[in-house]
Amino acid sequence: MLTINVAVLLAVIIVVRLRRRTEARSRNDEKLTVLIVLVFGILVAPTSFGQGVLDVVGQLASGITDASR
Repeated sequence: MLTINVAVLLAVIIVVRLRRRTEARSRNDEKLTVLIVLVFGILVAPTSFGQGVLDVVGQLASGITDASR
């Protein structure tokens, strides 16, 4: 099973890739970034940190939904 250390490495890679200017990215480069972000999400989701983020986002989404009614 993969550990959070791989997720931390992917997080660093994501930050480095996203700091580049948008004009300097090709379509393939953007697709690779999306793939890396998806893999990062899959690695972080089963951890307690991932569950906490899911709870916060869920509460935020339900608050926005309730406010719009």
